[in-house]
Amino acid sequence: MDVVETERHGQILVVRMNRPERLNALNHEMRTRLAETWTEFRLSDGLEVAIFTGSGRAFCAGEDMKESLQNGAPGGRRPAIEDPFMSGALEKPVIAAVNGFAMGGGFMLVEHTDLRVAAKNAVFEVSEAKRWLLGGYNHGHIANVPFPIAMEMALGFRFTAERFYEVGFLNRLVEPEALMPSAMAMAEHLLTLPPASRVNTVHMMRQMRPAPSAEMQRLAKALHDHGAKSDLMESRAAFAEKRAPRFKGWDDPADRYRLPTLGSLKD
Repeated sequence: MDVVETERHGQILVVRMNRPERLNALNHEMRTRLAETWTEFRLSDGLEVAIFTGSGRAFCAGEDMKESLQNGAPGGRRPAIEDPFMSGALEKPVIAAVNGFAMGGGFMLVEHTDLRVAAKNAVFEVSEAKRWLLGGYNHGHIANVPFPIAMEMALGFRFTAERFYEVGFLNRLVEPEALMPSAMAMAEHLLTLPPASRVNTVHMMRQMRPAPSAEMQRLAKALHDHGAKSDLMESRAAFAEKRAPRFKGWDDPADRYRLPTLGSLKD
């Protein structure tokens, strides 16, 4: 069984993550196969639009925690080759067809797509606050949602597909049986556009997306290191063992009151 399945419908490629027994969690094998698939799609002269979805009851559950524990390092092992979908090198449009849970790294896959259709039973979560020392501060900013919603996203709250549709993160909200037909209809519309117009417009719209400033990214980097690094693996162990985590917080308790600031990073 291939962990990434593809179907060709004329100039449309359906890319389906296929580890349903693990909620399509991103292990090294799947990351590598996705990188290979997106590279093949990018270089194909006969394929113009992709639909990205998952098998079973999840779109993608994000990082494979069990693999991270086996490797003794958080975050998962990246593929040896570039993934043009994740790097931004892919010029062709990608439509997300979110069939279920989109959590952590799975949410980030949705975030990288250009158009998004979700089944009404889909659930979303920015999980970084649960697994790292800094929550996903940038996702709400990129999505251009109001500050309280961006804060809620960053702190790891779950969102229904209906709520994400209401705040403008999703283009379409449909019954589960209408998911793929709706995504296919969007893809077919894209194919009616002049090829240069389609590619140029997608490229332009991507350049206009909000992004954290370099200054904020420096602060985020400092905050990623501000706390007990042992909590990174503890959060993953607790998840895998289905128990409450035993967090340390800070190696030096006084660090709670010594937060990095934009000013301190300039000194």
